[in-house]
Amino acid sequence: MSKAPNIEFLLFDVETVADGKLVGAVKYPGEDLPPAEAITRFQEELRETQNGRDFIPHTFQIPVAVVVAKVDSQLNLVDLVSLDEPQFRSHVMTEQFWRGWDHYKRPTWVTFNGRSFDLPVMELAAFRYGLTLKDWFYSNGASYTHPRNRYNSSTHLDLHEWLTNYGACWFRGGLDLAATLLGKPGKMDTKGHQVQEMWDAGELQEISDYCRCDVLDTYFVFLRSCVVSGRIDLAREAELVEAAHQWLIERADGCKAYVDYLSCWGDWDNPWVEETEKAV
Repeated sequence: MSKAPNIEFLLFDVETVADGKLVGAVKYPGEDLPPAEAITRFQEELRETQNGRDFIPHTFQIPVAVVVAKVDSQLNLVDLVSLDEPQFRSHVMTEQFWRGWDHYKRPTWVTFNGRSFDLPVMELAAFRYGLTLKDWFYSNGASYTHPRNRYNSSTHLDLHEWLTNYGACWFRGGLDLAATLLGKPGKMDTKGHQVQEMWDAGELQEISDYCRCDVLDTYFVFLRSCVVSGRIDLAREAELVEAAHQWLIERADGCKAYVDYLSCWGDWDNPWVEETEKAV
């Protein structure tokens, strides 16, 4: 029997929708609004006060898709799973998410802008569903060793934080831009603001597929961050990218998300390679 891979990183992305019952209870108590109407009303109020933006705060959101990529100590993509697929039960996804972190001996979470959204969503979901996260909320010893410390990249590497030197500048374009710089698909047909509408229409699998593609983008951005930080060189990155490419091709028959991702696949335009080499 082959030895199980040493999972050192868990890359993840979360898609959420507003909890209409909670919105109604907190924002419009006593009015007995239907959940959908409460959401619509809150969004209208937000547009009036937030320069047209109507995204409901994460405190009113629940996870409806959580996709996790397992990456080993050599940075190979080992697996990519959508939690509790195809049922996508919020409480089950939340438990699997946190128990998975324990199961793999607390590897490093890797996200893009996860410190300000994805992780708070999953922490609040644990609060909602009554889960114990003793190791994640460990607070003994020096503060910089605490798992939830902003600068403790051994427990959570937020690539957005890394790219902006912890908020020293804006990163306009987000994950879409970072992935596009590397020739990867970035945002395709689905955008984040469409998730609520998709969920209302019962398109749970489509939401999961969208989430899978975001995690793939995150993986390739993560690899480039490892080049910049000196963990690997460009040659090793190229090997890992090609291995992931083949991994997707081998599994595409059973996953529409991979078919879509591969259809938009591109390679990084390497300026260090001579034009004659590129043409070969």
